[in-house]
Amino acid sequence: MSTDRKVVAIIPARGGSKGVPRKNVRLLAGKPLLAWTVEAALQSRLIDRVIVSTEDSEIAAVSRQYGAEVVIRPADLARDETPTEPVILHVLENLEKLENHRPDIVVLLQATSPLRNNLHIKAAFDVFQRENDDSLLSVCSSHSFLWKKSESGACSVNYDYTNRPRRQDAEPEFRENGAIYITSREIMVNQQNRLGGRIGLYVMEDEDSVEIDSPYDFWLCQQILERRGGSHAGK
Repeated sequence: MSTDRKVVAIIPARGGSKGVPRKNVRLLAGKPLLAWTVEAALQSRLIDRVIVSTEDSEIAAVSRQYGAEVVIRPADLARDETPTEPVILHVLENLEKLENHRPDIVVLLQATSPLRNNLHIKAAFDVFQRENDDSLLSVCSSHSFLWKKSESGACSVNYDYTNRPRRQDAEPEFRENGAIYITSREIMVNQQNRLGGRIGLYVMEDEDSVEIDSPYDFWLCQQILERRGGSHAGK
């Protein structure tokens, strides 16, 4: 599929990580974690430029090794508490200021989702264009019964426990999986948010939706990729 709109993928990848130290350059099934996302973006053939935002020299070197461009972000945008949106806006501002380049569409790909492949990106883009969305996020379906704590005791969030439905009969809900976000530049810049306007959903399988936030997640992705022969399984 092709588009006449200019598309940039932005991959935030800072050096600090508490859950899995140096996870972005840690080897996963034979290559750095970050490389899985860079390669998926390049192999999609929908993205004009793939840019890694980082403050870390090793991450920058790995990014370039696997074919991505690099924008060095300032230290104040690489803290634990730094939201993602200011990082994206920093890249867009650099592109416009230094190159007079204004992409029409921004694709946010987080390196912590190594099981998302080029076919997922293509399929998400198909939904985005077909439904004329302003923004889109990837999700996986969920039939979980959710609860939350309160001062008066625990309460159910998404079902009536006095009339418990069968799990298979419950209306499916969707969990944000963090793998793909597609946003028009207008929404990103004006609302300073990756989501806005008409929001679309691209549904992925649970097995492809693992986010790496802990050593267990890293181990799980390793097992899945090894079972797939060390491949994205996307062509």
